[in-house]
Amino acid sequence: MTSCDREPIHRPDAIQPYGLLLVVDSTSLKIIGGAGDIEGRLALDWLGRPLADVLKIPESRLHDEKRPSLSDLRVAGLKDETFSILRHAQDTHLLIELEPVEAHNLLTWDIFGEIDSTADRFERCPDTTSVCRQGAAIFRRLTGFDRVLVYRFMEDGTGRVVGESRNDAFPSLMNHHFPASDIPTQARALYLRNRIRVIPDITYEAAPIRPPEAGLAGLDLSDVQLRSVSPIHLQYMANMGTRASASVSLVVDGVLWGLIACHNATPRCLSEDIRAACRTLAGVMSRQLRNKEELVTYQERLRLRNAMEFVTSHFDARHPIESNLRSFMGELQSLFPCNGFAVISDQTITGTGVLPDAENLHRLHDWLRLGTNGGIFVSTMLGKDYPPAAEWPERSAGLLAITLPFRTPTCLIWSRVEIIQTIEWAGNPHKDTTEGSDVLRPRASFRTWEQTIRGHSTRWTSEQKQAARRLRRVLIADYQTQQLRELNATLAATLEERESLLRQKDFLIREVNHRVQNSLQMVASFLKLQARSASNEETTTALTEAQHRIAAIGLVHRRLYRDEHFGIVDLGRYLEELMEELCSSLGGDWQEQLHLSLFPIMISADRAINIGLVLTELVINASKYAYDGKAGPLHVGLAQTSDRLVLTVSDQGECTPQLKGTGFGTRMMNAVVSSLSGTLTYTTLTPGLEAVMTLPLDSILPSEADASTEAALSQTPYPYP
Repeated sequence: MTSCDREPIHRPDAIQPYGLLLVVDSTSLKIIGGAGDIEGRLALDWLGRPLADVLKIPESRLHDEKRPSLSDLRVAGLKDETFSILRHAQDTHLLIELEPVEAHNLLTWDIFGEIDSTADRFERCPDTTSVCRQGAAIFRRLTGFDRVLVYRFMEDGTGRVVGESRNDAFPSLMNHHFPASDIPTQARALYLRNRIRVIPDITYEAAPIRPPEAGLAGLDLSDVQLRSVSPIHLQYMANMGTRASASVSLVVDGVLWGLIACHNATPRCLSEDIRAACRTLAGVMSRQLRNKEELVTYQERLRLRNAMEFVTSHFDARHPIESNLRSFMGELQSLFPCNGFAVISDQTITGTGVLPDAENLHRLHDWLRLGTNGGIFVSTMLGKDYPPAAEWPERSAGLLAITLPFRTPTCLIWSRVEIIQTIEWAGNPHKDTTEGSDVLRPRASFRTWEQTIRGHSTRWTSEQKQAARRLRRVLIADYQTQQLRELNATLAATLEERESLLRQKDFLIREVNHRVQNSLQMVASFLKLQARSASNEETTTALTEAQHRIAAIGLVHRRLYRDEHFGIVDLGRYLEELMEELCSSLGGDWQEQLHLSLFPIMISADRAINIGLVLTELVINASKYAYDGKAGPLHVGLAQTSDRLVLTVSDQGECTPQLKGTGFGTRMMNAVVSSLSGTLTYTTLTPGLEAVMTLPLDSILPSEADASTEAALSQTPYPYP
């Protein structure tokens, strides 16, 4: 055997001989193997026979799924013995344990009273230490063993005796430590599976499972109470001076918390009734251990939470969080018991208590910042995790550190100095080996063996580690909130500045528009006066047309002046107002003859001016050529398709113009339509004429860049000059 952890202790192929084991085929219910003195204590002829016949029990009980346990039955042996029955089902086998029952009933009212009163005594215990000491006394009184130890598993896997009750047959092992290898991994797994284990006499001779030809080698006996014990464990107990032993598991939240270890100097057995009482008391004790630990945990968490809330709630939002941390040094230090506390950021260290010097703190800070531990570092042996710290354990041997990803990287450290400990082991924790061999042997001596531990600090509790993680999250959230406040303040100032600039721009634009409008009004007035004083009709007509074009431009500027959205106008509303002004200036009954169907669409102002000029030109020409200056039916429509804008102007005039035009108005319309990447077509009606201007939407919507103005291209010949 090269390792205790690899020993198949659950497959020993033998049992302790104080009882009997029958191996039964689960299909035929016939006995195919067994262990112990079956012929001398139960039946001479047993192999191959039905189990019900050998045990003299009703066969129906073996098939009763409602009552699979046989523990209520008793079997008479050959030597005036009575056996209890334990049944264990496996895939292809049934394992039947037969254990002798003493003639008198051990589960007396005294034991019932002990079980009933134990819970009250445990409840009154102030802490786990008291529970363990009380538990040791209770189990010794119940079992009658010479020494009872409450053995607790530590975080590193070692064990420590935390409760003891004994007589003079054995020395005290209170507060002694045991190495983790004393109870290997597979043994701990069995302690979780079987909560009680008894060895009545370690000098027994194992009873093998037979017959060999049955093919039962390696049979799993994990659940069997009679399972034989590892020879190394028997030698271990002999070296301790123990003749009989019992172990009862203490399980807290599914984890093996510890053991009740019972030792006796002479052979001693525990009946099934006493074992049942032990299991019950162990369950009561385990629940009380959990309750006491949970109470301590709750109180510590509550203290830490209240302390953290006090600190963070008193932070001054007007100051940087780094400044707030330094303002609450005392409160932060008191969160976790320590010898020194410091806030470190770049070249600044603010510390209190026992700490390494500034140079070492800066180096430690740089090392912590490079770590990948989620911003939390915890150590009870700093010199091992960070070798330079091995030079100054008297300044810091244990550390809890929080690294904070602030603009200036910051670290909070709680430091604990070295605690030189003397640990008492129950014998040298290093097992003896035979010289020249790697075969492991149990320790030959359990005399107190002292070990001095250096470079360690007191341990950080899981509650303290959780609180440190919570504090880090809170501080980062506060820092981010502060950053958001600063950013919001900066944004508010920027927005105020932009709003001020926009107000100035608004004023300037309105002033410019106002002046442009006045200038256009003045030009229109001059044109009107000039037209009245013109000496010939051609000049008067030209000046009047120019006046209408100026009016179209002026209308856009008036709308811009009134609208909140500079540079954007509703084309439908603009064309409607433009037609009202044109009809008013043309005189007569034009208002009654006008029919409008205008779709609302927002476009850029400069495009609206161009479209307005084209519409003005088309309406003037309809008045001039279709109706010879008189009023007549006129239809103006504005529609939108999926990707185009369509403007339609149609009349019902009687004259038939020439389909060609070379005047200023025609050239202007062709240039405008071309600059908008559109088309202008004419259709002769009966009577009248229809003009249709089609423009792509992407050339007129305000979000698109203006199309570059190209040279006037030839359009469909305009029928009017």
